[in-house]
Amino acid sequence: MNQKTYPAFSVLLVDDEPAWLDSLSLSLERIAGITNTILCEDSQQVTDILSERDVGLVLLDLTMPYLTGQELLRLIAEQHPGVVVIIITGMNQLDTAVGCMKHGAYDYFVKTAEEDRLVMGVLHAIRMVELQRENQEMGSRLLDGSLEHPEAFAKMITISKTMLSIFLYVESIAKSTQPILITGESGVGKELIARASHELSGCTGPMVCVNVAGLDDNVFADTLFGHVKGAYTGADTARHGMIEEAAHGTLLLDEIGDLSISSQVKLLRVLQDGAYFPLGSDKPKRRKARVIVATNQDISAKMSTGQFRKDLYYRLQTHRINIPPLRERKEDLPLLVNNFLEEASSDLGKKKPSISKELLHLLETYNFPGNIRELRSMIYDVVSQHKSGVLSMDSFLKAMDRQEFINVPSNRGSIDEENIFAGVSTLPTFNQALTLLVKEAMVRSKGNQSLAARLLGISQSALNKRLKRKHI
Repeated sequence: MNQKTYPAFSVLLVDDEPAWLDSLSLSLERIAGITNTILCEDSQQVTDILSERDVGLVLLDLTMPYLTGQELLRLIAEQHPGVVVIIITGMNQLDTAVGCMKHGAYDYFVKTAEEDRLVMGVLHAIRMVELQRENQEMGSRLLDGSLEHPEAFAKMITISKTMLSIFLYVESIAKSTQPILITGESGVGKELIARASHELSGCTGPMVCVNVAGLDDNVFADTLFGHVKGAYTGADTARHGMIEEAAHGTLLLDEIGDLSISSQVKLLRVLQDGAYFPLGSDKPKRRKARVIVATNQDISAKMSTGQFRKDLYYRLQTHRINIPPLRERKEDLPLLVNNFLEEASSDLGKKKPSISKELLHLLETYNFPGNIRELRSMIYDVVSQHKSGVLSMDSFLKAMDRQEFINVPSNRGSIDEENIFAGVSTLPTFNQALTLLVKEAMVRSKGNQSLAARLLGISQSALNKRLKRKHI
């Protein structure tokens, strides 16, 4: 499997000492996996390299023949303002380095500084450049309003403008190495969004999915980090962790909201440092996988109760995607129903049944607590029992939770779920209440008496009498 170069843009190392260039390049690769580097010993070549190559970060030595680091910094700021510069200085050049910071340098490091500290500084600069480029990409994509790779989202059936904006956002951040947090209720398609992001990322490795719900601290560590032989009783052979299995690919951690505090600490360290230790080993390994996490829980609420670490949340939400529930994108129902009917009919070896407009109206009045997954299961079950002709509404009604079926929120304001008359100063009469109820049922059923009667739990003839009596 080919290793993907990191970062996506080049990091230019400029110094007139070849030995220092080689040493720094090796350290960047060994400690941080930074492989996309260009080494330059001649300061006169820097401007040509910047014009010809996609360079996002430059590490500049201050003292060089021909053009000094200060002179190059000024040229880069004028000609390539999007390029970030880090100054590398000798011990007796600190004042000059600080002066360079005032003129636009991102940071400076002394050559004799600890190797890890220098590499971490380079990593921070890379992340900043990545975020800047992602923001620019996102802005241009949203302005353009069209997908470059619609095939990546082919499994997500939608005409929703909200979903299209999510797809555009996913395209714009797909190549990011930063974590992605996907939130949304169960059944909305969080894994499909994660897979689309993986497909668009250009990663050469696989996508590995791990459901972390219910994993205690030891099992979580063993699952993610693996272990060496003899790490604990029963560890007769070494085993790779899921992070290593997802090398150069994507690691999806599902149900992240259920992760214990101690496991959250371990995950945070991996995300911050990019390194982890297999159980029983004192030799660190580098994380070479993108990390996507998903949850159906309210992480903000869990943070307020101390069940989720704030520092981990802020690390995870660099890119956040919230997928709306099906009840908030009812315009997708006809497409989804048709798609699942074709899918179910094909899988079950049956002729695709036809549906009535009344059935679509019925589905529009339902909340779908299980979202798209519930709709798919419902249609598969109904098609499996179907003999011929038009699909029966009764089969769908049996599958629906009556509370979810009746208590669909109106667009005209919220009401108390237990008592709709709570807070009303003057109660309507019984006949007035019945009239209002009938009117609302007719609105929700879009004038369909059969469906309105089902919503009210009465016969269609009884509703018809009420309508005629009140001239509704």
